[in-house]
Amino acid sequence: MRNSVNRPPTPDAVEDQEKEPTLQEIINTKMIESGEKEKLMELLRERLVECGWKDEMKALCRAYIKKKGTNNVTVDDLVHVITPKGRASIPDSIKTELLLRIRAFLASAAL
Repeated sequence: MRNSVNRPPTPDAVEDQEKEPTLQEIINTKMIESGEKEKLMELLRERLVECGWKDEMKALCRAYIKKKGTNNVTVDDLVHVITPKGRASIPDSIKTELLLRIRAFLASAAL
């Protein structure tokens, strides 16, 4: 019997079942189950609105659309251009606050 040259070997089903979740996956699951992830997302939304970040991102989007023309811009274009600027412009104080809340959650959840 010849082995196929073009097809890779099929992985064992047992290997897939034995794969343990990563620490990040475990933490994410715990945060979702406890409702903490949604609380953090809401806190993030509030803080970004309070500091004017959301308005700044709207202005960047409008400026980009005006520059390129309404018919020449897709949502994917906006996401590709604005996302790096948006992530870079989140104030450090907000990042720190969220990190402290995540650490407090992890300490209370004993992870």
